[in-house]
Amino acid sequence: MTSRYRSSEAHQRLNSLSPRRRTVVKAAAATAVLAGPLAATLPARAADQAPAFLHGVASGDPLPDGILLWTRVTPVPEATPGSGVGPDTEVGWVVARDKALTDVVAKGSTTATAAADHTVKADIRGLAPATDYWFRFSAGGTDSPVARTRTAPAADAAVSSLRFGVVSCANWEAGYFAAYRHLAARGDLDAWLHLGDYIYEYKSGEYAARGKVVRPHAPANEILTLADYRIRHAKYKTDPDLQALHVKAPVIAIWDDHEFADNAWSGGAVNHTEGAEGAWSARQAAAKQAYFEWMPVRPAIAGTTYRRLRFGKLADLSLLDLRSFRSQQAATASGSVDDPDRTLTGRAQLDWLKAGLKASDTRWRLVGNSVMISPFAVGSLSADLLKPLAKLLGLPQEGIAVNTDQWDGYTDDRRELLAHLRSNAIGNTVFLTGDIHMAWANDVPVDAGTYPLSASAATEFVVTSVTSDNLDDIVKVPEGTVSAVASPVIRAANRHVHWVDTDRHGYGVLDITADRAQMDYYVLSDRTDANATSAWVRSYRTRSGTQKVERTYDPV
Repeated sequence: MTSRYRSSEAHQRLNSLSPRRRTVVKAAAATAVLAGPLAATLPARAADQAPAFLHGVASGDPLPDGILLWTRVTPVPEATPGSGVGPDTEVGWVVARDKALTDVVAKGSTTATAAADHTVKADIRGLAPATDYWFRFSAGGTDSPVARTRTAPAADAAVSSLRFGVVSCANWEAGYFAAYRHLAARGDLDAWLHLGDYIYEYKSGEYAARGKVVRPHAPANEILTLADYRIRHAKYKTDPDLQALHVKAPVIAIWDDHEFADNAWSGGAVNHTEGAEGAWSARQAAAKQAYFEWMPVRPAIAGTTYRRLRFGKLADLSLLDLRSFRSQQAATASGSVDDPDRTLTGRAQLDWLKAGLKASDTRWRLVGNSVMISPFAVGSLSADLLKPLAKLLGLPQEGIAVNTDQWDGYTDDRRELLAHLRSNAIGNTVFLTGDIHMAWANDVPVDAGTYPLSASAATEFVVTSVTSDNLDDIVKVPEGTVSAVASPVIRAANRHVHWVDTDRHGYGVLDITADRAQMDYYVLSDRTDANATSAWVRSYRTRSGTQKVERTYDPV
């Protein structure tokens, strides 16, 4: 079979600075600077010291005719991530219709360089739509693992169903990534969505499992420099469960704050001290460069992660970047959250989203959304629950009404978007959300204060964290204790919320047909156990044309 293809390295080249750092970071930076000269003094590499694929392989951003392939090669032992050393290395790739790689449809090669941290991307085109493919990389006589990927359906295809894994908030030090292992074991995913916080930026021990480090990450310091971000991404990519999921299905990823720093906004972050930790512009640029090097994601509009994918006539997926353009979070739940001059999306992205939703001719309009769009008032939570909830949300603990890092902190953007959906009769819009470390099933009301008398403009499924602390973890009580108390109170104060689980870790499986979009929620037995089991706990769906969520009692 003859097939067109294109090979490219889709890396973002961003300048990085070397700002003044605290002592531990100075030491890390010095190590990186010295890596080149030190490598020159090492003995010559033995003839049998072949390149290695230590960080697995991955694919992402499926198109009807293409897929983006990714790997990282270690050409010589000293060419560690973030080191900036190591020779240019030719990396070949092959794509086939079968796992044995005998029915080859495309092949080529590209060069892995130290300038791109020896990461490689190949943007393959000329493939058939809605088709499983297998691929492999090779370098210097060494082959990578063989991985499966899948293209999207043709734009005009009548698609009967789609199935996506849905995850967010995977903190290495807080536990093991069993959620990825269980998704990989399914074997029925068209793709999986990562809704942000694929990595965390903290120094070791600062944010773990109820304060206890389950497994140390690298580097030990808070990541600030390009080398730091590369090393942290690399550490995550050594996880066997994460590698297993990347081998089984393509990922569709967006970033949230921890790919940069906690509660990031366009000009800084809560977890960034300007000057003492360098310039935010340099840190942000380093984080973005490392992200695009280490993730199978195509840099999209304005060098960010907001972009749109289509899956036949059944669904399109608008993916948002809610960190690069947002105004600084309101300090408290004050009137400033309603300020029309403050924005979560930025003007260009909001216009792009509105135009795409209006022009969409698919049955379902999915929105990959890193922070919750549904309104959230805490109601009459007791002080012993209110303070830990405020801590989880990163808000003042003396009393709160909204989470100002979410759409609640930028109500003018939300009001404009929901009014657009209503005035243009745009139905079947489903927001898919992470960030909050809880599982939710919500209607998205036009006016939460009068709901359910007011209309619902959309629906929202929020997945809990893979490992990051839930509310019960902050309070340090047995799982389920907090949710039993908090969930009824939250629902009473938020009548558009059909379900909230504040306590458990896990993932979602989204199944879409012409008639309904259904989220199955799964939980893990113990995030600190590498062999944790998984169990289905709840399912909610939205029927076509209703803009409302309802419970269903069986997983798909």
